[in-house]
Amino acid sequence: MFNGKSILITGGTGSFGKLYVRTLLERFDCKRIIIYSRDELKQYEMQQVYDTEEMRYFIGDVRDSERLTQAMRGVDYVIHAAALKQVPAAEYNPTECIKTNVHGAENVIKAAIANGVEKVMALSTDKAAKPINLYGATKLVSDKLFVAANNIVGGHKTRFAVTRYGNVVGSRGSVVPFFSRLIKQGVKELPITL
Repeated sequence: MFNGKSILITGGTGSFGKLYVRTLLERFDCKRIIIYSRDELKQYEMQQVYDTEEMRYFIGDVRDSERLTQAMRGVDYVIHAAALKQVPAAEYNPTECIKTNVHGAENVIKAAIANGVEKVMALSTDKAAKPINLYGATKLVSDKLFVAANNIVGGHKTRFAVTRYGNVVGSRGSVVPFFSRLIKQGVKELPITL
């Protein structure tokens, strides 16, 4: 599927992106793997691990539609993993959360269509199913934008999909490390709400 293809990963220096890149390098013969991330230090650190011919590193933010469109030139597949996903940070900085998670999604859609990308897979969260916080609400809006984009592409070949997943062990923002810390501190009842 990915052999001979160019793949761009937004938020590619995050926990998902790093593992996904490793999987791509181990299982496929990709033409290019483009890491699109606003974190210069994480990109540098990732380059130390994955310094192969097919790897490319773009400093950029999904909020910047011009840079995103430039980065997607010649790309076959996009994995959209960039998000402001820390629930407390989203609640405290609602405008920033909306800019990244909603406007960023719009920018990914527009750049993908403009560049004739074949497929875009947007990563989402179980928190979008019945949102009770801003993060979940913005991801629900993002999900709906990606699904609706399939109706607006017209004659373009670009197709969009969304996948939702829950807490992932080892990822930033997962509840698992939080619960582990509480257990190590001797807490007998975990703060779980329904």
